[in-house]
Amino acid sequence: MTASNPYAQELLSTLLKGKVIIVTGGNSGIGKAIVKEVARLGARVVIDYRSHPEATEAIEQEIGELGGTCIGVQADVGNLDDLQRLVQEAVSRYGRLDVMVNNAGIETRTSILDTTPEDFDKVLNVNLRGVFFATQYAAKQMIAQGGGGRVINISSVHEDWPMPNNTPYCVAKGGVRMLTRTAGVELAGKGVTIVNVGPGAVATPINDSTMNNPELLAKLNAAIPMGRMAQPEEIARVVAFLASDAASYITATSIFADGGIMQSSPGL
Repeated sequence: MTASNPYAQELLSTLLKGKVIIVTGGNSGIGKAIVKEVARLGARVVIDYRSHPEATEAIEQEIGELGGTCIGVQADVGNLDDLQRLVQEAVSRYGRLDVMVNNAGIETRTSILDTTPEDFDKVLNVNLRGVFFATQYAAKQMIAQGGGGRVINISSVHEDWPMPNNTPYCVAKGGVRMLTRTAGVELAGKGVTIVNVGPGAVATPINDSTMNNPELLAKLNAAIPMGRMAQPEEIARVVAFLASDAASYITATSIFADGGIMQSSPGL
């Protein structure tokens, strides 16, 4: 993994210090890496989680020992009452909300032919409906408090790039693509910017089945021009940049961090 640039880290620390950031699904995988990165750079972080409170407590302890500031809030992003409470608790604790990172997501790995209505509703409820209303609640708070703010959606290369046999997930991420573009245009004049981060393959527990199978892992790595999966920290650093004022002129678009996989070609 490429080491981060010390000068860039110092700059981001200056630009992120004191910002209040919610990270949904923040106690595992990419979300955990984002929480740790932005807290390390001086942000005040709200770690949303649905399960495994012990994992959240461990992150809180680690960040606290490093001098960072964070709290854990148990909230299901598929439940709108929970989402509203999540934003309210962030504001109650820290006085405002500067950045909402919509990271929580699920998948069923089902195709158009074998997806049940229950499968579809489960994925769309978290991956699209939850993101839509988290964006709405966050934007309303940011506008009301003054000074604007930013919404960062952890989307996927699959907002644009088909993944057969994971159709509901792709449909949801495609919806997030247009949510970001449309709401980003609507809110630009109100000081609220919206950006998607689209990771490719990332070494997180959701990909354990691939990483633990040498044949599948070799096949995946061969399809990535950079020859390897991303580490969660590499995605977190993209998010930290976008959460900072250094990215103040970016909105209504997607930033892909995929090692070039969307542009790969067999060269035929």
